Amino acid sequence: MGLVRLVVFGFIILTVIYFMISIYSRSVRKEKLEKAWAEENPGSEDMSKRDEYVAAGLVEYESGLRRKLIFLVY
Repeated sequence: MGLVRLVVFGFIILTVIYFMISIYSRSVRKEKLEKAWAEENPGSEDMSKRDEYVAAGLVEYESGLRRKLIFLVY
């Protein structure tokens, strides 16, 4: 019974850690994309194009290696 409880709590803790790392990594990537946009388009006020650029970068991030490596938390 103690082993089952340990496994359940361990799984819950690892799940929380996984989601925290995933959210943090995604926010860091989003910030890098926003900075890259600002460097490539200085003085541009067109937020819709920036948002499209960031969204496309995040879609690419979702299929990337880093996202898959985060799953190794389990």
